[in-house]
Parts: sequence; C-alpha cells; structure tokens
Amino acid sequence: MTATFVPARRSSPLMAVQNSVTLAWRSVLKIKTNPEDLWGLWLQPIMYLVLFTYVFGGAIAGGTHQYLEFSLPGILVLSVVFATLGTGMMLSQDISTGVFDRFRTLPIVRWAPLAGAILGDLLRYVISILVTLGFGMILGYRVHTSVVAAVMGCLLLVAFAFAMCWLSALLGVLVKTAQGVQLYGFLFMFPLVFGSNILTATNSMPGWLQAFVKINPVTYLTEAERALLTGGPAAIPVERSLLWAAAIFAVFAPLAVAAYRRRT
Repeated sequence: MTATFVPARRSSPLMAVQNSVTLAWRSVLKIKTNPEDLWGLWLQPIMYLVLFTYVFGGAIAGGTHQYLEFSLPGILVLSVVFATLGTGMMLSQDISTGVFDRFRTLPIVRWAPLAGAILGDLLRYVISILVTLGFGMILGYRVHTSVVAAVMGCLLLVAFAFAMCWLSALLGVLVKTAQGVQLYGFLFMFPLVFGSNILTATNSMPGWLQAFVKINPVTYLTEAERALLTGGPAAIPVERSLLWAAAIFAVFAPLAVAAYRRRT
C-alpha cells in the first residue's frame, strides 16, 4: 500500500490576520494577569510627571504650571517610547521558556506569534497615554486645541510606538534574557529620548547637541504632540514623525521577522 502525499495547506492573508488577532488577545490577557507590569504602566508616567514638573519646573520655566504645559506632550512621548521595551522583554521571556516552540506545533502562520505580541502591546501604549494625560489634567494641564486634534495626537503616538516596538521585538529575539533586552534597549533609546526637546527647548543646548536634536525623530514627534495638544503649526512635524515611523518600521520589521524565523 503506497502512502498518499498530502501537500501542506498554504496560509492565506485572512488566516494570518485571524492567527495574529488571536495571539494578540493572549498578549492582552498577559497584561491583565501581570499586576507588576500593570502597575508599572500606571506608576511610571505619574512618576515622570511629578518629578520633572516639580524638580525642573521652577528652574527651567519659572513655574510648575508653565513647565507642565511645555513638558507634558514630551512626557507622553517619553512614556510611550520606553513602554515599547516591554514588547522585547516579553518576547525574550516567551522564547526562553519554550512557549514559541509550542506555537510551532500549531497549525498557524509561523510569524503570527510575533505579530500578535506586537499588536497586543498596543494596549500598553494606550494605557500609558491615558494615564499621562489624565494625571496631567489633575495637576492642571489643559488641552488648548480641540478633541479631534488631541485624538490625532494620541493616534500619532500609537503609530510611532508601533514602529518602535519592532526594534524592541528585534532585541527580544536576538538577546537571550529580558534583562539584556532592557539594557540594550535603554542604551539605544536614552540618546533618542533625552537627546531631544522633550524636557528643554532646543535653543538652550550647545550647538553640537542642537545638530543632533534637530534631526532626532523623537524631537519631531514631540513637536507634533505640542502642536496637536497645545497649539501651533502641526503639518511639518506630523509629516516628519509619520515618515520616521514608516522608515523605522520598514527597517526593523523585516529584520525582526527574519531573526524570529532563524531563532524559532
């Protein structure tokens, strides 16, 4: 009796989307059942707002309220960019504990666990944005534009974070431990975040640093958030932020998928 060869079923785009959404829900449930991570998402933006506003406010802007108006859009960017490190750390944990080996035995698209982890982490960024804005308003911050502009600012943050989390995912696949992901992630993100106009105006910095700040994607994103939340010309910074997000995604998403396929 001869065996009949049954060709493997090809995955369709619809199947890929369904698999990714299912595994994204798994990532959402992990956030819900991990109280330490949830508390971190709540407390970190609050800590940034309190420390930066009341430590630097009087020295930089002459008053805490004036500095809060300037710094809150930047702290939104800071909180969300740092939150993307959670993607890589969770990926590294899952890979090291063998969870992704189990996924290989399931009839799902091979890269769906990676896409699902990233899509699920979009909730992390939304939580970070809402907590920062909500606590900022408790401290006295007010949106001076419109609801539509504010929502656009939040969506722009999520889009930029989605691009940055592919860099975090690449680290999560390449680095063997979650602690290593955090270390290398901070080494990469600290110059981007603090070498920008998040906390101080660009013209207050030395010339050599201004040259870097003016081309920093985080600077464009911060300027876009200030324009959309506080007021001012928004077209150019929003356009450049989106271009940077597209470029970051175009570079790091293929690298993350290729590294994921090699490791799993």
